[in-house]
Amino acid sequence: MTVLLYLGLAMCAGLLMTRLTRLVHLPNVTAYLIAGVLIGPCVLHLLSKDTVSSLGLITSVALGFIAFSIGDQFRLEDMKKLGATVLVVTLFESVGAVILVDIVTLVCGFPPAECLVLGALAGSTAPAATLLVVRQYKASGPLTSVLLPVVAADDATGLIAYSISISIAQGIANGEAFSVVNTLLVPLLEIILALAIGAGLGFLVALSHRWFHSHTNRMSICIAAVFCAVAIADHFGLSSLLMCMMLGAVYVNLRSDAERILNSVDDWTYPLFMLFFVISGAQLDLFSLPKVGLLGVIYIITRFSGKWLGSWLGATIRKCPKVVKDGIGWALMPQAGVAIGMATLAVTQLPQYGSQILTVILSATLVYEIVGPIATKTALQKAGEIHTN
Repeated sequence: MTVLLYLGLAMCAGLLMTRLTRLVHLPNVTAYLIAGVLIGPCVLHLLSKDTVSSLGLITSVALGFIAFSIGDQFRLEDMKKLGATVLVVTLFESVGAVILVDIVTLVCGFPPAECLVLGALAGSTAPAATLLVVRQYKASGPLTSVLLPVVAADDATGLIAYSISISIAQGIANGEAFSVVNTLLVPLLEIILALAIGAGLGFLVALSHRWFHSHTNRMSICIAAVFCAVAIADHFGLSSLLMCMMLGAVYVNLRSDAERILNSVDDWTYPLFMLFFVISGAQLDLFSLPKVGLLGVIYIITRFSGKWLGSWLGATIRKCPKVVKDGIGWALMPQAGVAIGMATLAVTQLPQYGSQILTVILSATLVYEIVGPIATKTALQKAGEIHTN
């Protein structure tokens, strides 16, 4: 029962904070994060570190539903128009962030193994913050159409970059020989397996509609499928984001009536997303900011610069509209769950530098998750794609 009390407290704090942030026209995501920081261990201590850790299931499930919702952006008819654009922009913005962080940190004299891992972590974005801003303001248009698939896809490139970089970094730090199997083949196999299982689950959900015809039953099947996907991914050490994203993508392409079901699932999951961001805010460590030093400042600046420049180049190559070229880099600023998860792995996989890497990522997350949603809203606003306040 105590857990339910904490969940109720978190939701009330998030809702109350939106009343204040609305006065200065900030997105709800920012309100939820600030509420989490305030009630978390760093300020009021209404939620202790142990309590926040015990709510990890909420975070895992919320990320699954976020990825499932983003899967809707991969409809074949839309991807035929945007497919090459999404691929090019994703590749340029992800690789741009990775390379720029690697180069600048190396030039500044930091250990090569540490630089490689930080560079790899720079590639991923936080789809949750972007999706919630788009939903809140009912954004639609050229920028939104490119943004959501890119945000979904760059987690795949981020996972690949991390898997490759951590293997090379371990070799450098421990004097081990380079292994093609561990560095390239294993990460690629894990990604393919996650996508294959997600596709299979999406097919089963679509097939189940032959026997379950009511709206509520179909919605329940979708929710159950996401639960199963998150559990399977966790059990086998696969990416739940990729698996749930593929589940949603296959489902929407096999069922013409999927949009109506997805809208109902979105309504059902909104309180879950709110909890996700409040809990994420409570996890942010304000005391880590003074510890990051020069390395943290370099990471924060170069990651965003790499994403902005890379996305601009990719959009320019694909001859995207000006609103896409100018705005997408700003909307790719948020970074949270995936990067934190990989940084946590680095603590055990690269103990020589893991704790410093985690401190840098947590500090950067604090900055990106507070400023990022505001930057996303501003970019969409300048593009003329926000349709409600």
